[in-house]
Parts: sequence; structure tokens; C-alpha cells
Amino acid sequence: MKRDSLPDHAMQDRGVLRFLTCGSVDDGKSTLIGRLLFDTKALLTDTLDTLQRSSEKRGLSAPDLALLTDGLTAEREQGITIDVAYRYFSTAKRKFIIADAPGHEQYTRNMVTAASTADVAILLIDARKGILPQTRRHASLAALLGINQLILAVNKMDLVDYDPNRFQAIETEFRAWLAQHPELAIGAVHAVPLSALAGDMVVERGARLNWYTGPTLVELLESADDAQTAQLDPNEPLRFPVQWVCRPSANEPRGYAGRIEAGRLSVGDEIVVLPSGARSRITRINLGPETLDSAHAGQSVMVSLADEIDISRGDMWVQAADPVQPRAQFSATLCWFDTTALAPARSYLLRQSTRTVKTRVSSIDGKLDLQRLAWEPLAAGANVGLNDIVRVSLKTQQPLVADPYRRERTTGCFILIDEANNNTVAAGVIEG
Repeated sequence: MKRDSLPDHAMQDRGVLRFLTCGSVDDGKSTLIGRLLFDTKALLTDTLDTLQRSSEKRGLSAPDLALLTDGLTAEREQGITIDVAYRYFSTAKRKFIIADAPGHEQYTRNMVTAASTADVAILLIDARKGILPQTRRHASLAALLGINQLILAVNKMDLVDYDPNRFQAIETEFRAWLAQHPELAIGAVHAVPLSALAGDMVVERGARLNWYTGPTLVELLESADDAQTAQLDPNEPLRFPVQWVCRPSANEPRGYAGRIEAGRLSVGDEIVVLPSGARSRITRINLGPETLDSAHAGQSVMVSLADEIDISRGDMWVQAADPVQPRAQFSATLCWFDTTALAPARSYLLRQSTRTVKTRVSSIDGKLDLQRLAWEPLAAGANVGLNDIVRVSLKTQQPLVADPYRRERTTGCFILIDEANNNTVAAGVIEG
């Protein structure tokens, strides 16, 4: 498929897409990202010179593109990716933010961090090894974090002589496994064969995969939907967390600043401030010096109201017609980040958008077995430790707008903070 044969919507400026690369260790994630940066000309001359020198020190005849993301000394010594590396590039059609997630199981928390803001997951598979346990783990974690667009990138096709049968066998096996797990709820899966090392079917098509007639990896990314597009849906409920309250002056009324996370605001709209339930109408919307009649998701605005009511940082505005009710109890899935085990008897700080409340884990309802990808009861006497993923019930000191994560990311996710040392100990998504 040529770029000029893509649908019309793919030829337009599609904004920013955040995507994640994941898969088993040594499947070529870092090399793929290096190839994307190299072939889209996103690298500065001094970066290319440094890359060339580093590759020559290793005795390599060609630049090692994996070095562009494996930036930590420990990673370079071990030849693996440990931290989450973020990189940026753009094409004529859109801008991209890449998160390179570690392949090792012991760095599950890093993969969860990378996936939390991603719109698409690129799941790499080594064409020689096929689907491995970590491949299935990362697909499950991506689905758990609400990523419903998956690109199955069968890499290292150059090492299997670009065999179409090998590609088709891997795609068939993965789709069969996915069909056995409808609970993952992955909406779209696209499979593409490629060689990140040689550059075939990444940005350019190359000449050695001519039996594959589908889009290249970059073409798939250019046409993918992003979370911002979904938030612009006029039917999406309003979510406006107040970030800052600006005092009135002689010339300006009191203003409430924040970023519209979902839906839209218009002058004249009746809004409800949660959790207090106070009501008022919007009289003015400012985006910098510009006065607007309405504003939509993604815009950071200053809003004035018709009434003087008590509003503080962390309050959430919704439309008056929205039936949502703030809750102080809900179930969630946690990924534990800390080396100190979860203590249900302790109080933690829960931070959701601009709101921070105290919370306790009232029950631990299950733990994800990453080997079998099944939820099991927590064994008697067992602790929730580093990289564990568990389902819990939470009780907060004050109610908050707790939307299910699959419906609304901003109000459906949170972090837990240890009050004693201010460490982030867990990230969570609200289930119901």
C-alpha cells in the first residue's frame, strides 16, 4: 500500500500519537526505535557522530541504532533496556512520542508506566523465536491499561530469509491466543513483517518483503486513533479538574484555571462542582488573552462563573445534566512500585488529576499470576511487593469522581503516595 492510497483521514494532520514498544527481551525494541528516528531524520548531526564513534568502539562496521535508546550505563553493559526511554519524531502527517518499555518481567512497573499514556502498543516478536511468555504478558498488560490498538510487529525477518510462511504462522498463533482471551478487549490488531536492522517495512518498504502488500509500520501509526480524538467527541461528558483559583481584581472576575480533560465548556453552560454539588453558570472563558465562546478537551483555560461559590484546587466540574456521583469506595487494579510491601492497615495519599485524598486498601481481591495470566487469591501470609499487580477495594476519606478507566482515562487513573517519604508506591486504574 502506498501512502497516497491511504484513506483521506490518514492524509490529514493527525496531531500527536503516543505509542509504546514492548515484547520479550532482545526482540529488537531499541533497534526499532533507533530505526524510526534514523529514517525519519529526527537525529542531529552530533548525535549521529556520537553513535558512529560508540559503534566503532564496539567493533561494529555499521551504527548500532539500539544505542540511541539504551542510554543508561547499566543497560549498555548488560545489553538490555531497564528504564523507560522516551523519544520524539515526526512525519509530514503527525508527531509521535515513543516509550520504549523494558522486556524483563522484573521491570513490569516500568512497562506499566510507559503504557499508562500510550494510545497504541507495538508488540515486537522475534521471527526466529515466535511468541514467548513475555509476549503474552505484555499484550495482557497493554490491554489491562486500556490500550485497544495493537500492532503485531514481527521483527528480524532478515534472519528467516523474509519467509512469508513464518510471518503468517506467528500472526495466526497470536490471533488464536487472543481469541481465547476475550476479556482483554483489544479492539484492533494489525500485523506487519519487518526488519528493524535493515529498515524493511519500518519507514520505507524496502525490496525484500514485496509479498506483503499492507501498510508499513509508520503508515499504521500515522492513521491510528489517539486518545485526544476520542476526547473531542461532543457526546463525551465534561471533566474539568480545577488546578488553580485566581483571585478577582478591579478589572477581572474570579477565575478558575485548569485543563479540560474531556468534553467541552461553553458560555452559558450550567455546571456542577463536585464533590460539593454547588451549581453555577459559565460567564467567561479565556485561553490566554483570547476570549472564547467554548473550549474543548486538551485546552488549558481560565473560566469565570456567575456565582461566588466555594471552589478549591482538585474540585471537578461536570455538566449539570451529567448523572455522575462522586464516590468514596471503588475497586481498582494496582501495580505496586515500591520495595516496601503494601500495608492494608496504612493510610496512603491517592492523587487523581489535581485532587489528593487519603485512602486505605480495604481488601485485596486478587493477584495477577504473570506466568499463567490468571487472577488468583492472595496466598495466606503473602505480601504485595515490587512489580505485583493486584485487584483491590479502596476507601477514600473524601469522595471523588471515579470513572472506570476504560471509559475515561483522566478520572480513571491515579497514583498512591507514601505519606512518610512522599514516594510514589503504586499506580492504579479504576475498574468500577
